[in-house]
Amino acid sequence: MEHFRPYAAVYILFVKDHKVLMLRRFNTGYQDGLYSFPAGHVDGNETLRAAAAREAKEEVGATIKVEDLEFKLVMHRQAGDREYIDFAFLAKKWEGELENKEPEKCDDVSWFSLDEIPEKTIPYVKEVIRCYREGIAYAEFGF
Repeated sequence: MEHFRPYAAVYILFVKDHKVLMLRRFNTGYQDGLYSFPAGHVDGNETLRAAAAREAKEEVGATIKVEDLEFKLVMHRQAGDREYIDFAFLAKKWEGELENKEPEKCDDVSWFSLDEIPEKTIPYVKEVIRCYREGIAYAEFGF
């Protein structure tokens, strides 16, 4: 019997003044036109916080020390023929101007109120925001 092998992804929440930084996906073939966070898959031989710091640098130019990433949520998510274990981290502090570093994959980077995120947000990202606002550390989605 083959063992279950989930995919792992990380999300980085940049929050200031009760607003969260979100990116609109573009030209990726997955959820294009919808908002998400700086996020990505975990590569082999890297910790979750190292993956989050790497993705933040690649996508929005933020330099984050791993100790400045605070764990907020783990989500077990069904995504079609794949299952994910997603980890959300709050960037407590960072260096650099937050800007779109991947214009070929993203056509907007904006701050939105945690109470009024765009309607066109990926559904599981909406769930991450709800959990963050309510202090929930574990969620399941899509089952």
